[in-house]
Amino acid sequence: MKRNKKYSLIWVGFVSIFLVCLFGCSSNNNFDSQHVFRLNIHENINTLDPAYARDLRSIWAMNQIFNGLIRLDDEFNIQPDIATHWEISEDAKTYLFYLRDDVYFHTSEIFGDEKTRVVTASDFVYSFDRIKDKKIASPGLWTLESVKHYEAVDDNTLKIELTHPFSPFLGILSMKYLSVLPKELDDLPNNNISTKPIGTGPFYVKAWMQNLKMVLRKNQLYFETNEKGEQLPYLESVAITFVPDKQSEFLLFLQGKLDMINSLDASYKDELLDKNGQLQTKYINSVKLLRSPYLNTEYIGIYLDNNKTEIQSIALRKALNYGLDRKEMIRFLKNNIGSPATKGFIPDGLNTSLAFQGYSYDMKKAKEFVEQFRVDTGIQNPTLSLATENNYVDLCTYLQNAYNQIGITINIEVMPSAALREAKSNGKLELFRASWVADYPDPENYLLPYFSENFSPNGPNYTHFKSKTFDEGYKEIAATLDADRRNKLITSLDQQLVDTAPFILLYYDEVLRFTHPNVEGMIPNPVNMLDLRRVRKVKP
Repeated sequence: MKRNKKYSLIWVGFVSIFLVCLFGCSSNNNFDSQHVFRLNIHENINTLDPAYARDLRSIWAMNQIFNGLIRLDDEFNIQPDIATHWEISEDAKTYLFYLRDDVYFHTSEIFGDEKTRVVTASDFVYSFDRIKDKKIASPGLWTLESVKHYEAVDDNTLKIELTHPFSPFLGILSMKYLSVLPKELDDLPNNNISTKPIGTGPFYVKAWMQNLKMVLRKNQLYFETNEKGEQLPYLESVAITFVPDKQSEFLLFLQGKLDMINSLDASYKDELLDKNGQLQTKYINSVKLLRSPYLNTEYIGIYLDNNKTEIQSIALRKALNYGLDRKEMIRFLKNNIGSPATKGFIPDGLNTSLAFQGYSYDMKKAKEFVEQFRVDTGIQNPTLSLATENNYVDLCTYLQNAYNQIGITINIEVMPSAALREAKSNGKLELFRASWVADYPDPENYLLPYFSENFSPNGPNYTHFKSKTFDEGYKEIAATLDADRRNKLITSLDQQLVDTAPFILLYYDEVLRFTHPNVEGMIPNPVNMLDLRRVRKVKP
């Protein structure tokens, strides 16, 4: 342990020197560290091409660089972005988007002597074409699955036709996959858009050294202003480092060399927070805790196509759900970060039903279901295997002990992440730890993993749950625009999932951000999107 600590301190020292050099250089560019937001991301960003905006670390950077037709505010309300407004036909299959005429691309040689130009509808046509291009092989192709046709009616009007009414469509348009790029890139088949992106966002890429640092600078042509008419963003620069060790990141934050850390790592959770999820007394004046519900449901999946008697028994699956004290689990393992998953698969922030019957902790009922299983099957000692990666061994050990108390034996199998994903996708596991983070903020997205046409390995239905009534209801939800009818259908299908129990629901996660008191305008949100347009640093 001493040796590991020694190397950790050496690494922190190296990174500290590096950051001092980085921000010292920034000072020579006529602005000091008060105007630089310093952020660390644990894993390297591999691309800034929005066609590959599939992981959060890349999306965080891309959100500073690109814009789309619309955006979501912190309460999931759809807001204009490059589109000022839009019209939807009566049959809900045709959308007309009217664009701003003051949105400029970041300056680049590809625009000739003018260095930049205004965004037009043709740029969106080009950007959507890239997503559909088989040579690009974008993982965001699914975002346009419901789109039949799109065209530029004129420079400021984009028309999109759908194959069928699809209620989540506007929400999907907010995804970074569908950001706008300049159509001039089409004349540069060997363009370097992945490393030198040309967007319209509040910042542009000034420098990027893979695995070391990325520097974003303020876009002086950015179109948005605040309520007083002052141009956004407030910051002059964003400095991103890629320190992989989370404890080292925490120490850098305490030293004032980072302005924010995201989430809570086990290596310092008890140092920073008490068991009630509040800041420890010694940090109250030096650290600001920001929190929000996170659209992330943590659960244990049950592979229903396994013929094992324990898995096929609804009674035993219900015992697994009733036999877990989620509130105590969250307090013990997560310092009260998150909330018990006692409603359904749809998490807090999207689940608004008050008449939902979920699983609360009931030891007596759990034991009754286990006894029912024994009587029905003759198996006295039900046993199941639970697969997980190393980061979640503590959680699985907690579950193992909890289920031992109701007469169910859990064997834990620890696997590398890649092997776990492969085995989960190919139905080789009985139980597996998993989570579902929203692709877009709509309850429909939480029902998608249980639609039978999405059976793994060709889709995210890893439990192989199948129900004709569920499938029919899911299709109706996607096509229904009536809010009341839609909400009733969503609640009904989520209840069906709970009653069938193809999972053990654990908890709904939370977004945690820690900043210094001089950081203002940082607002966490349920999709954990980083938005630095209105963030500023004031003098301590």
